[in-house]
Amino acid sequence: MAIDGLLHVTDMSWGRIAHPSEAVKVGELLRVVVLKYDASRERVSLGMKQIQPDPWSTVDQGYAPGTRVKGKVVSLTDYGAFVEIEKGVEGLIHVSEMSWTKRVTHPSKVLEIGAEVEVQVLDVDPTNRRISLGLKQVEPNPWERVRLDHPVGSHIKGAVKSITDFGVFVEVEEGIDGLIHVSDISWTRKIRHPSEVYRKGEEVEAIVLGVDVANERISLGVKQLGDDPWESLEQRHPVGSRVRGPITSVTDFGIFLKIEEGVEGLVHVSQLSHERIDRPGDHFHVGTEVEAEITSIDLREKKIGLSVKALRHSEERAEMDAYMRRDSGAGRFSLGDVLPEKWQAATPQSRKGDREDG
Repeated sequence: MAIDGLLHVTDMSWGRIAHPSEAVKVGELLRVVVLKYDASRERVSLGMKQIQPDPWSTVDQGYAPGTRVKGKVVSLTDYGAFVEIEKGVEGLIHVSEMSWTKRVTHPSKVLEIGAEVEVQVLDVDPTNRRISLGLKQVEPNPWERVRLDHPVGSHIKGAVKSITDFGVFVEVEEGIDGLIHVSDISWTRKIRHPSEVYRKGEEVEAIVLGVDVANERISLGVKQLGDDPWESLEQRHPVGSRVRGPITSVTDFGIFLKIEEGVEGLVHVSQLSHERIDRPGDHFHVGTEVEAEITSIDLREKKIGLSVKALRHSEERAEMDAYMRRDSGAGRFSLGDVLPEKWQAATPQSRKGDREDG
């Protein structure tokens, strides 16, 4: 009695087989091993690849990380390409390991099935039968060159490639962009979105703030091209000095005054008047100019405290000081200083007669 066994496609070869016809032909005499026998169900499982040694048993010896090998692309997926580096051994080139500078959206943009490629082994996991491969690693890392060509503090000029909510990407070199974070656009101007300042394609000058080769990032700054006005603010507007400026905004907790371009100070509601003010909006309006005294400066937080009350108090004190100086300069005065001249010239007796006549 003839007994048939099943040679499953996964047991035909250690390598990748899409269809049994790639490994065997009808009528061909095969040498196989019995993997499993189920008498109750009259099933026999056969294996052909098991006749040969499992290539994964020694893969960690032949493919140490850093080794360069050649292989053939056998499959493409959304996340990468599988490369056969020997019969039965495949490795994955993740999409992020295909190019140093280009953002590869799909492996098919770089590779095609059947292509011969040189790759570098990044990691080997024999237990899970996984090998991580890198395509970009066989080429010099351009980010290393960028770090040398554009050191921290150097100036660059480049076109705006894209604008996001958090900043602007500027081309530093072909395929390499740097980021100007929104916080590094201006020292003083409050920018809600970078599109308020830049347009895609326009040329921008910036300073290199940092180069992160490992994470392939360049940090750029525009405001660093000029001095930080806050560093010398105390020299221009020391605490106790008077400032005058238009109201830029009115809130429940006070009003903001423009002190100079890009620099604002807060007059807290408690410092608006000697009288109690509960709703600043009932008394103050945007655009109205207000005088106040600088009461505090926080350079770290870039905050300026202003007070209308303090200014009024300083004015009153100044008037009192001026009055006292005038008084002390005049010295003591007598009754004669304020009497008419005819009384000052008359004798005591005549003045007594005048009083009696009166």
